[in-house]
Amino acid sequence: MTTSASDRSALGAFLRARRARVTPGDVGLPSGGRRRTPGLRREEVAQLAGVGVTWYTWLEQGRARNASDQVLEAVARVLRLDAAEHRHLMVLAGRGTAPEPGPPMDLRPEHTVVLAKMLPYPAAVQTDCYDLVAANRTYRYLFADLDTYPVEERNCAWLMFTEPSWRNSLVDEDTVLREITARLRNRQPEHRDDPRWNALIARLRQESPDFVRYWESYEVAADRTQQRRYASPRVGTLDVQFQSLWLDRARGERIIVMTPVDHTTAQRLERLDSLVGAAPAWTARSDSADGSAAGA
Repeated sequence: MTTSASDRSALGAFLRARRARVTPGDVGLPSGGRRRTPGLRREEVAQLAGVGVTWYTWLEQGRARNASDQVLEAVARVLRLDAAEHRHLMVLAGRGTAPEPGPPMDLRPEHTVVLAKMLPYPAAVQTDCYDLVAANRTYRYLFADLDTYPVEERNCAWLMFTEPSWRNSLVDEDTVLREITARLRNRQPEHRDDPRWNALIARLRQESPDFVRYWESYEVAADRTQQRRYASPRVGTLDVQFQSLWLDRARGERIIVMTPVDHTTAQRLERLDSLVGAAPAWTARSDSADGSAAGA
């Protein structure tokens, strides 16, 4: 399959970033003394993968067209790619299919029922590029009142990188911001023609030097359940399991839920819900299917 010039360029950047992170010792080679660049040399990757040095150089320079599955698999093995990185490589090489840009996510009544039933645990309906479609009241007030932000800013990636009250909630800031960027980087090639994705990445690159730094490191990661620690301005430190309940995994649409990992966090989430209990059980962004609806 023929790939575009931009995809070939992205593939080359990805390979260079991954090559820099594999040491000779990782693949059973002697260190060879001082090296001008970190990681493996191009000729070492080519030798271990069983391909020509010129061909591999073309891959990294974005000049190689129609790389075979055999070559891609060999390079993936040498560079020790994990499952998410392997998938990303294949998408960039034209082996994955990009979904057609679709309409905004359809918020359905059964989704809002789940949000309400999750209380006092924070939960929200989220798209693949972190747009927040709806949230229950503990999520709404977890860091700051989500409904006070303009609709176009109700995006977790945008808020975590640019909004101080959200960013200050991150106890382990570097880990969370790095993971957010890595997941965006992982799925971006599948959405190269989606205006929502292009606008989000462009805005983040323009407004956040930290995002640019993480983005250019070219780390990729898949969604996974993980433990996170937040500092809520209303109730203090929260230790939660952050997980996704998939609505449409292919499109990346999900309900995200934070469940407590200890009794103290459970009590603090109950207290948060009592503090904001006068608010509706859930609210939706005004451009969702249900408009600006809210549930009692």
